[in-house]
Amino acid sequence: MEQINISELRANLLSYLKKAQAGQPFTVASNGEVLATIASPDALKQSARQALDELAQDAKADDIIADSRETWKASQ
Repeated sequence: MEQINISELRANLLSYLKKAQAGQPFTVASNGEVLATIASPDALKQSARQALDELAQDAKADDIIADSRETWKASQ
């Protein structure tokens, strides 16, 4: 992912926003410290979906679902 300085972003804001809209996310830094990541809404949705799909590979429904009639003990 491309990293740019905040002064570069200010000077070329429209150009960078169009890049993000086209699917090229980038980070903005000031004095070497990352301040933000800029990406299109579609890229963010896709990234979130990918993260959820990866979590779903290891998830088990019985990890969080239990019969409500069972006695629950905090020490278990």
